[in-house]
Amino acid sequence: MAERCLLYYVTDRSAFAGDESDRRRRLLEKIAEAACAGVNYIQLREKDLSSRELESLAHEAVRAVSEAGQMATALLINSRTDIALAVEAAGVHLRSDDVSPEEVRKIWSCGVGTHARQLSPQVPIVGLSCHSPAEVAKADGAEFAVFGPVFEKKDAHPAGLALLREACQAGIPVLALGGITLRNAHSCLEAGAAGVAAIRLFQENDIAEIVQDLRS
Repeated sequence: MAERCLLYYVTDRSAFAGDESDRRRRLLEKIAEAACAGVNYIQLREKDLSSRELESLAHEAVRAVSEAGQMATALLINSRTDIALAVEAAGVHLRSDDVSPEEVRKIWSCGVGTHARQLSPQVPIVGLSCHSPAEVAKADGAEFAVFGPVFEKKDAHPAGLALLREACQAGIPVLALGGITLRNAHSCLEAGAAGVAAIRLFQENDIAEIVQDLRS
């Protein structure tokens, strides 16, 4: 597979067994594991949490990445620019119907420089979820687009490799999402994807082994 294959771990603490304390601990361990293994991006995507709970978890996630000593791993917060700024995350991941990347940068430029947020990156990394080649073509201002579901997702029709290939013509790095496995990741890269994004691929396996297999 491509040496420069970008890897994106999307979190889901509900997939872990145990009570909320156990799930939170396991999630933070996986975030640290992903950072140590050299995963490029981690999206904190815990949409069921209240703002206060998400901010608390995000603080711990930022700390976990920092303590892993891997500055190349960027932690993004799903949809919440305010929380990303507050915890000094690297940026945000936007839904397809979210605010624009340009709006995120306007908000960010106002927040950076205040006493509480002075350590936030001057320019945020912005990822964008897309579900069609047309949406990818309009993803102006984002660093990359996550396209899917390519193979599978509950209650969603898979887009397939043909539409992924079309989406990858847009001139922006595209990461394939949805049912990604070691077996089918290669076909996504052959279709033009810059990398892959996944929940289960990372959460259910030894991440260092996954990274080595995808980049070997």
